Amino acid sequence: MENGSRSGVFIALGANLEHPTYGSPRQALEAALKELGRRRVTVRRVSPWYRTAPVPASDQPWYVNAVAEVETDLKADALLAQLHEVENVFGRVRTIPNAARLIDLDLIDFNGEIAPGGPGRATLPHPRMESRAFVLRPLADLSPGWRHPAMGVSIRILLAELPADQSIERL
Repeated sequence: MENGSRSGVFIALGANLEHPTYGSPRQALEAALKELGRRRVTVRRVSPWYRTAPVPASDQPWYVNAVAEVETDLKADALLAQLHEVENVFGRVRTIPNAARLIDLDLIDFNGEIAPGGPGRATLPHPRMESRAFVLRPLADLSPGWRHPAMGVSIRILLAELPADQSIERL
């Protein structure tokens, strides 16, 4: 398959709080990508960065988001564990769902695998990714021919079906 339509390993990146060590959300996410490089994960490409409104809508600060394409010899569950370890190192505290955060790293697609997930297991593809502009727009920048592994729907159609209230601006 051509580069734009092949499946791959994609990680969504997001943050909306200033990090006490790394600075702005973007700086923290860039530092997290470097940390992943020390954990058997090679970052191949990173989408453009976006400024996005919180989903669901709230009064918390807007997010900085991107998607990274990575290579690894890890299996999906082990990669997810590494993502959670990096979040922990960077001070991520899991409290209220959709709360403001210093860092968020989500495994959104692992070579097209479909997995139901569970405690310590990756849910693939990532649940609800198909309804979130902050995942789909940067993913489309990296892989314009990408198709949702479970739904079989192209990213172009998923983007067209997004609710109009999801504000996203390229930085």
